[in-house]
Amino acid sequence: MWRRELYLPLSLLMVFLAMLPFFIRFERRRLRAEELLLIAMLGAIAAVSRIPFAPLPSVQPVSFVVIMAALVFGAETGFLVGAIAAIVSNLFLGQGPWTPWQMFSWGMIGFTAGLLRNTRFMGSLWGKNLFGLVWGFLFGWIMNLWGLLGFVETLNWQVVFASYAASFAFDLTHGLSNVFFLTLFSGIWLKILGRVKLKYGLLEH
Repeated sequence: MWRRELYLPLSLLMVFLAMLPFFIRFERRRLRAEELLLIAMLGAIAAVSRIPFAPLPSVQPVSFVVIMAALVFGAETGFLVGAIAAIVSNLFLGQGPWTPWQMFSWGMIGFTAGLLRNTRFMGSLWGKNLFGLVWGFLFGWIMNLWGLLGFVETLNWQVVFASYAASFAFDLTHGLSNVFFLTLFSGIWLKILGRVKLKYGLLEH
């Protein structure tokens, strides 16, 4: 019973502490107004892209937009775009104890994509697709944790296995939708965002 009462504050605290280093690191950078506007715009685009696909479980174009932002503008920008997308889209789809977990999950998609952006792996389409497929599952596995911690009174390996097995189809759908969007649209998005970065010199440092 005590775990259920403490679940929300402990959940918020844990996710906040996990995200704090990223926000501190980004805060220390000297950003122009145009750069802040760009981050906010990308976050809004990612959030809006989620709404039309809400009736389709686990089809998440948000992940695609976050990956594109990270590949062009870096890990910190990718993290912030993912976190912004989660909280803004939930203004329309519903806020709840899952919101900070979504902020962290989408933020980590952006952060890891940014860390890998200059590698041969992410420079290829198959690498991007594999990254998107894997994160479709990782996103779901992280989100399963808040459900297990918040709603399951007796945790054991059988319950954990059942929860992750039940989410397999949804996680696979998320991963395959990432592959779909990356295959069709990553080329044009990288060109457009790359031109914006080059023309205006945004987020170069």
